[in-house]
Amino acid sequence: MGIHGRAEQLLERELERFERLHPRSGELAGRASSSLLAGVPMHWMVRWPGAYPVFARKAAGARFHDVDGIEYVDFCLGDTGAMTGHSPEPVVRAVAEQAARGITLMLPSEEALWVGEELTRRFGLPRWQFALTATDANRFAIRLARHITGRPKVLVFNWCYHGTVDETFAALHDGRVVEREGNLGPPGRLDATTRVVEWNDVDALQHELEHGDVACVLTEPALTNIGIVHPQAGFHDALRELTRETRTLLIIDETHTLCAGPGGYTREHALEPDLLTVGKAIGSGIASAAYGFSEEVAERIEAAIARDESDVGGVGGTLAANVLSLAAVRATLEHVLSEDAFARMIALGERFERGVQDVIDENDLSWHVTRLGCRVEYLFRPERPVTGSDAAEGSDHLLDRLIHLYALNRGVLLTPFHNMALMSPATSEADVDVHTAVFGEIARELTHR
Repeated sequence: MGIHGRAEQLLERELERFERLHPRSGELAGRASSSLLAGVPMHWMVRWPGAYPVFARKAAGARFHDVDGIEYVDFCLGDTGAMTGHSPEPVVRAVAEQAARGITLMLPSEEALWVGEELTRRFGLPRWQFALTATDANRFAIRLARHITGRPKVLVFNWCYHGTVDETFAALHDGRVVEREGNLGPPGRLDATTRVVEWNDVDALQHELEHGDVACVLTEPALTNIGIVHPQAGFHDALRELTRETRTLLIIDETHTLCAGPGGYTREHALEPDLLTVGKAIGSGIASAAYGFSEEVAERIEAAIARDESDVGGVGGTLAANVLSLAAVRATLEHVLSEDAFARMIALGERFERGVQDVIDENDLSWHVTRLGCRVEYLFRPERPVTGSDAAEGSDHLLDRLIHLYALNRGVLLTPFHNMALMSPATSEADVDVHTAVFGEIARELTHR
């Protein structure tokens, strides 16, 4: 029997174990089906690998407890939203103090000035605006790019991830732009709004930009959410050169790649975007996001928006830039996601990577592990992907589900769907070693060692 045959047997066993371990979560899941769509507060939660999701009770630092009293080492960390660790004390204090003074006012606060100046220091872009989610930051950045360039289209990379931005749910099929699989209720044809090329394909990028109708390229500096696909040597230089040659704006989305360091991949690799978006972790899980502009782009935007039209253009929101969110962002950047914290987090990422690689080697598995800063993922194939299509074609849903559930049943939470692990300032070496031990157990079961 091969690995996949054993995986099917183990999955059946682990599903039974999950239900034995989580009776209270099962009760709540049954109750939820009468009031919540699909029995969950957000529909994608049906994708958790057990028969129903684990219901959480409390979380602190790098651990959480569920309603059945089980404690977990948390490497999911809210899929980056809690990369700071859960409820870091400086943020809890700042949010409590600000909530007592006011939550939302539609007025600026001193925290907004501090946060803008700190984001400039970290990422290099001199002007900033705020939103509640990275999706909104990306939407707003795209609208502004279209407005000042007069061009209709956005270019993205195949299998990219930028939240729920309509234009980014596009894919390539036989050279044509089509709807990405699973795209729900698209507002129109994707080929009318979007051009798509494969990551690391400079020739295709040049060809699509030469049409002259692309307002902006929206990209992460390394693909995430489909495994981690790193840029090849020289790719970012070519991307920046081609966008400048074709007068196309470059938007870098650092929401996931903030894992690379205090100023994300942009600072670590001296990138020069025209706009930059970032969300999730910058408020320690409090809804918050930011988008920044070069001086040239900021001046073009200010000149292009009439004062009387500034509130009806599809950019902004009543709760955007609320004082509570900005208090959380300031506390996070000032006290939690510090230079020292990132140094420790990245060292833990390296330890996690080494542990996984040792298990792969000891069990002669044709798998690999990839790291970006304090973010680590493993894929169940020997070759490292070069494009998003490579990564998607190499995914293994059976092993993804089994290993996620196996770890969950032993007190380790990974990000669902693609088994991503994040290190937080509260994560310890012992936490990392717990995962290594569990990963070693499942590897030995799959290989009969």
